[in-house]
Amino acid sequence: MGEEEVLQSESNVASTNEEYTFPTLRFDVSPHRTYHFHRQFITPSNPNNFHKAVKWSPDGSCFLTSSDDNTLRIFAPPGTESDSPVAASNDDSFTANVVMHEGESIHDFCWYPYMTSSDLVTNVFATTTRDHPIHLWDATSGQLRCTYRAYDAMDEITAAFSIAFNPAGTKIFAGYNKCIRMFDLHRPGRDFELYSTVKDKKEGQTGIISAMAFSPFHSGMLALGSYNQTAAIYREDNMELLYLLHGHEGGITHVQFSKDGNYLYTGGRKDPYILCWDVRKSVDCVYKLYRSSENTNQRILFDIDPSGQHLGTGGQDGFVHIYNLQTGQWVSCFEAALDTVNGFSFHPFLPHAVSSSGHRRFVIPDDGNEELCLSGRENCVSVWTFCCDSMEIDLKSNGSFNHQSESSYMD
Repeated sequence: MGEEEVLQSESNVASTNEEYTFPTLRFDVSPHRTYHFHRQFITPSNPNNFHKAVKWSPDGSCFLTSSDDNTLRIFAPPGTESDSPVAASNDDSFTANVVMHEGESIHDFCWYPYMTSSDLVTNVFATTTRDHPIHLWDATSGQLRCTYRAYDAMDEITAAFSIAFNPAGTKIFAGYNKCIRMFDLHRPGRDFELYSTVKDKKEGQTGIISAMAFSPFHSGMLALGSYNQTAAIYREDNMELLYLLHGHEGGITHVQFSKDGNYLYTGGRKDPYILCWDVRKSVDCVYKLYRSSENTNQRILFDIDPSGQHLGTGGQDGFVHIYNLQTGQWVSCFEAALDTVNGFSFHPFLPHAVSSSGHRRFVIPDDGNEELCLSGRENCVSVWTFCCDSMEIDLKSNGSFNHQSESSYMD
């Protein structure tokens, strides 16, 4: 991807944002399940293939899932011009459009920020897996485009634990133990810039850098989360440490800026609260949002709706909880699964969201013949449609799709 192509993508995205106003979602009415997926993830050899995360693409045309079988799947909901299939009582709504297999457990993945499904050059995402370099995948064909390799002092490949594209879409930032490596997107291979998050072996952010997020609007701030229970805010250009935030009971697994870039939200493992920080002060936590995650080491991803007014998060109780970000107050909830909801992602411009669920189960057979039998509401992915003030939305995007009834949900 050349610089001119990146700049053109930025211009197209900016133009789209100026023309479109995100609908006001109604959370006082429970959303209905539009699509549902469960069976295609399960195999006789892996009956407990649980999901790890799910994320909508930046252009809203599809969403990407990762699961315990080291596989990534892309689902593209049918467009408004096509006949949308309705799932039978024991079938998925439709099969994955693209399937990609990694060699080891998937640590993290992220979409290219200016991704457009109609532009084959930008239709890519990056992944990092255990004992492997960073991979850049073609989301159209499912082929591996290139790799970005980091080596340790023994000249052996070391894997990143978290990755993110910078807002300009020119670099890949990767989190390692006590350091960050930056790769030039246009120069695959083993060339990178290395920045330590610890100064003089005393000050700074220690531990594995497990989560990262960039502030919107190119403000130049980068947030990092660490398994040592701290979050920190840095300058993107030189990785200067600006703030170090303490307050979590477990290792940080997810960080996300508010839409205006003034607040940072952080969540951790075995920690029941998402903390809100004012990055203009960063002295104390503004408020805490409860979620049932105090008994799991899973990474539970939350998301902020495109209007920037509400946050949705899953938990071990199987519900998605919605919070008002202006007040920090709980608004509503709905049951998304019968097990841990570990991923939740709002559509970038339509009144939809997608959730993923599942967790590791250990079965000890009494007689050697016991099998793990899960319902369709466990280890599943669901697409949700919210009511909004005006359901007459002008669907001009290729990522738009029809509203379906609850009949597409597998009981």
